[in-house]
Amino acid sequence: MSLIKARDITKVYKSDGAETRALRGVSFDIEKGEFVAVMGPSGSGKSTLLHIIGFLDRQTDGEFYFEGKTFDDFTEEEIANVRNKKMGFVFQAFNLLSRRSVFDNVVLPLVYSDIPESKWDDLAYQAIDDVGLSHRLEHTPSQLSGGEKQRVAIARALVNEPEVIFADEPTGNLDTKSGQGVMEILEDLNENKGHTIVLITHESYTAEHAERIIHILDGGVDSDGRVKHRRTSRDFKK
Repeated sequence: MSLIKARDITKVYKSDGAETRALRGVSFDIEKGEFVAVMGPSGSGKSTLLHIIGFLDRQTDGEFYFEGKTFDDFTEEEIANVRNKKMGFVFQAFNLLSRRSVFDNVVLPLVYSDIPESKWDDLAYQAIDDVGLSHRLEHTPSQLSGGEKQRVAIARALVNEPEVIFADEPTGNLDTKSGQGVMEILEDLNENKGHTIVLITHESYTAEHAERIIHILDGGVDSDGRVKHRRTSRDFKK
């Protein structure tokens, strides 16, 4: 069974009597443990697709399954629990609490989980260590570089040990060196920790760190194939 399955997904937005078709019959499968990039220009529908496969929005037509279940198989509370336990989200804008420490930002998802409080500290420390920020535990976001902020966001996404990490333009606000560092972390999480990674990006350089690229154009799948010459952390160090 595929982790994620999309079949003829469409999304139509309606405003003042006008319709905008953001997705037009999108179909694909993503298996557990894959590193997949969803690539396309601005306005192509890739972020709309992320919202649907991340249970943040519903499709207009078509079928979407996560671990074999659809929106209609869950109550709203159960969907929130799936997002909290099974999915981690990393966004371009970081979305950190500005007045809270690195540790407080990372531990926050655990507050809304059913994980015993006695385990929170260990899980947060491990996630922070996984992204190389153990020396920044008490720093606030204003004291961090852009790359470090994104590492905190990744640690926060990791802390519940999710099945899949959705990374929406995670290098968009970063310089080249910091962006490479973030991609190296995502690569490690996939190859050595077993997380499924779904990367949303408009940059071919970033997409080529994935094993597979689904190219979205004008709301549909333009191509879907394996990456022939994959970029890896080894390329950073040449």
